[in-house]
Amino acid sequence: MGVSKPRYTKAELARLGDGIYERDIQPSVEAENLGKFVAIDAETGAFELDRDELAAMNRLLARLPNAQVWLRRVGSRVAHHIGARRCSGPA
Repeated sequence: MGVSKPRYTKAELARLGDGIYERDIQPSVEAENLGKFVAIDAETGAFELDRDELAAMNRLLARLPNAQVWLRRVGSRVAHHIGARRCSGPA
């Protein structure tokens, strides 16, 4: 399976992917799929859900080989956190 060339900047892809997620996907998947990854094609709005991010992306790319994939975790603004996160209790 080949990798499609990016047609958007990272900022454009994030804006498109987040918009599709919040408008079209989130209302129907959030309750039953917290923590799963959602791979979204930023051009068509097609998506795949899975606990494994690569499985979700691979299924989407199998259906749409030229997909412009934006990855997000259901129930979160991002797919992954990098670095330290705040704790809300005593250490």
